[in-house]
Amino acid sequence: MPSRSKLDIESTFAKLESVIEKLEDQQTSLQTSLGAFEEGIKLTRQAQRSLREAEQKITLLLEAQDGEPKEGDFIENEIG
Repeated sequence: MPSRSKLDIESTFAKLESVIEKLEDQQTSLQTSLGAFEEGIKLTRQAQRSLREAEQKITLLLEAQDGEPKEGDFIENEIG
C-alpha cells in the first residue's frame, strides 16, 4: 500500500460532500465530472477502510478474554 497520510473520517466525509456538489452542478464539464467521480470513489474506499478498522478495534476490545478490554492487532483489508 502506498505511503500516504490517512484522512480522518470527518475530513473524508467533508471532501466527499464537496465532490457530490461538483457532480450535482449542471455546469460542470464531463472531464471535470469524471475527475470528481474518481476522487469520490477513492474517498468512499478510504471511509470504508476507516470504518472497518474502527469496527475491528471495537470487536477486539469487546472480546477481551479476561474481562478487561485491551487492544490487539487487527488486519487491514483493502477494497478493490
